[in-house]
Amino acid sequence: MTASKTELFSEEQSSLAAFAGALAHPARIAIIELLQNRGESTSGEIVQTLPLAQATVSQHIMALRKAGLLNHRDCGKKICYSLNYDQIRQFCHSFQCTLGTTDAPPTPVPSTCCTEENA
Repeated sequence: MTASKTELFSEEQSSLAAFAGALAHPARIAIIELLQNRGESTSGEIVQTLPLAQATVSQHIMALRKAGLLNHRDCGKKICYSLNYDQIRQFCHSFQCTLGTTDAPPTPVPSTCCTEENA
């Protein structure tokens, strides 16, 4: 049995590629920008800001969740989404290390997106 091409690369390389792939669509970048600005939103609120159908936005949200970029929580009958800053910082740090631009650990940045105040 032969190995798949991705098995020839390190786990970190595969992880970085999956993360980067999740960002490889303008709608996903728009969702990330929206959540950065708002802190937290439901899929309906996200749909209202994008020129895409609800089903398409849901697919993009699922891709971002699968990559670990989004947190989610129940907001009554809806689900609220916010950015997973820890995962994003880890990716950025790993990518910088891969490029040789840093060898220091990532600096924690306080996140306010999931506080009770913004819920």
